[in-house]
Amino acid sequence: MLDNILFLSAPITVSILMAGILAYFGNHILTRGIIFIDIAVAQIAALGTMIGLLLGLAEESSGVQLISYAFTIVVIALFALTKFRDQVIPQEAIIGIIYCIGLGLAMLLAERIPGGANFISKTITGNLLWVTWSQVLNCFLLFLAVAIVHLFFRKHFIAISDTKKGLPYSLWKTRSYELIFYITFGIVIVKAVPVGGIFMVFILLIAPAAAATLFTQSWKKRFIWSWIIGIAGSVSGMYASYKLNISNAPAIVSLLSLTVFILAFIKLAAGRFKTDNIKKQ
Repeated sequence: MLDNILFLSAPITVSILMAGILAYFGNHILTRGIIFIDIAVAQIAALGTMIGLLLGLAEESSGVQLISYAFTIVVIALFALTKFRDQVIPQEAIIGIIYCIGLGLAMLLAERIPGGANFISKTITGNLLWVTWSQVLNCFLLFLAVAIVHLFFRKHFIAISDTKKGLPYSLWKTRSYELIFYITFGIVIVKAVPVGGIFMVFILLIAPAAAATLFTQSWKKRFIWSWIIGIAGSVSGMYASYKLNISNAPAIVSLLSLTVFILAFIKLAAGRFKTDNIKKQ
């Protein structure tokens, strides 16, 4: 029992770290209505990695990581700079195009790289169970640096995310803040996907924020509750995977997905109950 706990301690710790940072970003992404941006960013990062592999670099080498980050930052910068006062093409459409480009090129490159198909599969499933304490420390330091940046610019990021129509600042000032936001977001996604996989990263990004938004519109409360839900879901998913002898990332994804639907049902039922009581009075 103790050996199993020690073995799972690193995966549980990195899951908590990812749940914390992704739940924060998820509230911004959900408010902005660009739900699938993390999948597009992850796919572009994978494309950069595959190009590094095609050049003969090792998958875990710093060279491959630099290429992956470079591709991600360039694409995310272009995305940030496509924000206009009057948005003719929805940014969600731009996200879809970016994802299709990344996936299409990755599939073409996979034919040229030994084990390319396995690498594409790994980007989906991740490698959570075999994460090392060195990777945990790297994630912690990187996420901490991103958190400090967002703490400094938090009011500006919230002002931009909270604006449904129009921009709170001048166009270029808004784009400057957007550039900082999306670059830090891209860095987090590039770091998280190899560990948890695309599906787990996506669900940690969206599900806790969606669940919190059902009950409150306050940014502070949404942040707190999405952190609690994301962390609780991650730890519970890891425990369930251990007890039921099932894969950990799919367990976390399934648990958090079900949590959102259960909370939505509770919210709906509570709303109807309140409405019925008002009518009776």
